Amino acid sequence: MNHTLKIAMAQIAPVWLDKEATLRKIESSIVEASKENCELIVFGEALLPGYPFWLALTGGAEWDKKVNKELHAHYVKNAISIEKGELDAVCNLAKSNKIAIYLGIIERPIDRGGHSIYASLVYINEIGDIKSVHRKLQPTYDERLTWAPGDGNGLKVHALKDFTVGGLNCWENWMPLPRTALYGQGENLHIAVWPGSDHNTKEITRFIAKESRSFVVSVSSLMSKTDFPENTPHLDAILKNAPENLANGGSCIAGPDGEWIIEPVLHKEGLIIQTIDFNRVLEERQNFDPVGHYSRPDITKLTVNTERQTTVEIK
Repeated sequence: MNHTLKIAMAQIAPVWLDKEATLRKIESSIVEASKENCELIVFGEALLPGYPFWLALTGGAEWDKKVNKELHAHYVKNAISIEKGELDAVCNLAKSNKIAIYLGIIERPIDRGGHSIYASLVYINEIGDIKSVHRKLQPTYDERLTWAPGDGNGLKVHALKDFTVGGLNCWENWMPLPRTALYGQGENLHIAVWPGSDHNTKEITRFIAKESRSFVVSVSSLMSKTDFPENTPHLDAILKNAPENLANGGSCIAGPDGEWIIEPVLHKEGLIIQTIDFNRVLEERQNFDPVGHYSRPDITKLTVNTERQTTVEIK
């Protein structure tokens, strides 16, 4: 049955800016998905330890403002350093439960000095190996006040049964060339991760599916006022301008014909499970394949730099 794949979309809220508590919640979701015999579980963008909602609520662009500096420092301290083994428990769960994982994290990489942070999408295969860490190429609008821009090193696809799976973070799904970079490597199961809300997922999920003739799995997080821990720095300032719901979910799946398999799910926390069939990809590629028979590489061609960028190279 290599042509079928059982997927769990983990539409959950973080324990906001608390990496240890959020990790426990992620690990619980992995175990739950394994009990349902899922073979892939996907978590939303920046779920670990959470999206920087304060930027839009506390005057994030104001220069030299104490509240923003202190919240940023708190964020960095709760970001994930993969090199220090902070995803080892998740990797061990992937291996022991034979389940692949796409996980959105805030990464604090040592190869960039260990102080700047990135919105990264991590792929862990079913034997527990981290196979790619895709740092978001271009943070969106106010995100640039806290996240650094990434590079092309994580623009990779991975074999998973008959499928070839790749993924992008949030609005970089709107970037035609990164999408094409994944299509050109044979992607037929596209993972799009979001901080939350159907206003992000309800249009582009079907669009990418129709464009690529692939399955598209969009996974979002949840976030409400009640999800902010009481020990959050400057909590009163954040809540003063926060709406009741900052992220309503919107996780969904579209098939290779661009039609809904699961329409956006709102305000529901937990696993959303669906089995997909690879044969549907081959059926829809019959009349359109954007990097195959319906392309002209003699006229237009994409060049991708996959080098991991770093400021200092020690020889």
